[in-house]
This record gives sequence, C-alpha cells and structure tokens, in this order.
Amino acid sequence: MDGSWLEWTLGVMFFTVYIFCIFTVCMITFQKGRWVLGIAGIFLPILWLIGAILPPRRGSRYDIAQQSFYRQGATQTSVPPAPVPTPPAGGAGAQST
Repeated sequence: MDGSWLEWTLGVMFFTVYIFCIFTVCMITFQKGRWVLGIAGIFLPILWLIGAILPPRRGSRYDIAQQSFYRQGATQTSVPPAPVPTPPAGGAGAQST
C-alpha cells in the first residue's frame, strides 16, 4: 500500500470537506446567479466561498426567494402591543394598619 496512514487520513478529510462544499456553498453560489464563480470553483473552491458571500444577482433564484420572503413578512399583521399593567387594588397610597 502506497502512502502512510496520515496521507490517507488527510486525503479522506479533504475529500469529505470538498464534497460538503459542493452540496452547500457551491449550490448557494449557483442559486445567487454566480455561474462563472461556481464553475471556476470546481478547480479553486475558495471561489465558491466568494460567490456565496457576494450579494445575489438581480433575478436569480436566490433573489426571487428572498424578495418573496420579505414581502410575505411585510404583509402579515403586526405584533399587538404589550398590555399595560394595572395598578394594585386600593390605590397607590393605601396601606393597611
């Protein structure tokens, strides 16, 4: 078997992180409309992170979903005001002797 135990362990760990990035950061990059960064990120995965951090392009799937989410929140009823506490029975200055 070629390679030491450490080389195999590091290789498997890096491959696992790469696959994880494909299913998370890469998908966000493509949804934000950053196609060039998504394809170039196959070779340089740091570009996926850059594409995921940048704001979405106008009309992208991510932008449309974000706008509909904000519109839905704006059309819902507002939170009712907190109830006003009532003073204790007998008034503020009343004391029992």
